[in-house]
Amino acid sequence: MSFHPIEQAPARLNRSELAVPGSQPQMFEKAADSDVDVIFLDLEDAVAPDEKAQARKNIIKALNEIDWGKKSMSIRINGLDTHYMYRDVVDIVEQAERLDLIMIPKVGTAADVYAIDMLVTQIEEAKGYKKRIGFEHIIETALGMQNVHEIAAASKRNESMHFGVADYAASMRARTTVIGGVNENYAVLTDPDSEGKRETHWGDMWHYAISRMVVACRANGLRPIDGPFGDFSDPDGYRAAAYRAAVIGCEGKWAIHPSQIALANEVMSPSDDEIDRAQRIIKAMAEAEAAGKGAVSLDGRLIDYASIRQAEVLVEKAKQIADA
Repeated sequence: MSFHPIEQAPARLNRSELAVPGSQPQMFEKAADSDVDVIFLDLEDAVAPDEKAQARKNIIKALNEIDWGKKSMSIRINGLDTHYMYRDVVDIVEQAERLDLIMIPKVGTAADVYAIDMLVTQIEEAKGYKKRIGFEHIIETALGMQNVHEIAAASKRNESMHFGVADYAASMRARTTVIGGVNENYAVLTDPDSEGKRETHWGDMWHYAISRMVVACRANGLRPIDGPFGDFSDPDGYRAAAYRAAVIGCEGKWAIHPSQIALANEVMSPSDDEIDRAQRIIKAMAEAEAAGKGAVSLDGRLIDYASIRQAEVLVEKAKQIADA
């Protein structure tokens, strides 16, 4: 391992994250009663300009009066390029202590993070708050992806990064109009077989972007979270997208509809078989270490100290879920 230590963000269960428009308070109680891990009350894209002020009031009232249980509560503020942003932060942070996180959209540079950090720090100090609000960043522009590593390291408040696929696609001028998922034109053809037939294999056009974000997160102790999947009538497509994200290291995925919460929790939770194997790996390595060995076989496969680290991640996640 490097001599440079990686400070981990505060442990927070983040398998599923539900988007709830701040302009639709009738949806708040249902969200509070759901099994989602994190809720972000939205002030940005889901709220029309003439509803921004009322949405803030709705969110303050909801954070103060609704029983949100053990859920982590976040707000998605408006962008730093708007005149709505400062009032989102000042009004809600000053008036709603139940807030755990602030989601910053379209983060482009480390300076964007610094600006919000300065504002939140001043409010916390003025109000005498003991709890430190964490930051979630949506990487959804070419500028943000270019600076993703600097953004990840920009503040001690940073906890997670999220891949905002729709705005990222627009920023990249990608030839797609769907939110998440795959595209039939992003594919490769096999060489012709003996009969001249060729197979088409679709690819994941977002693989590089999400992978790069995951690297930035893990190198800075943050949680990588996959963003929205727009077709909430396609549970199989959502589950497949979530599995792709989980395999490369994402801890959670957005739910833009309540029906997607259970899918995210399912995919982002280790299975009973995975937990059992992880526990057996830890036990087998403990026995090997006692015998003076650095590696041993289990179920016909080599395991070593790297296997322990992988197993411990799964076991720790299982404990987090059990305690939720």
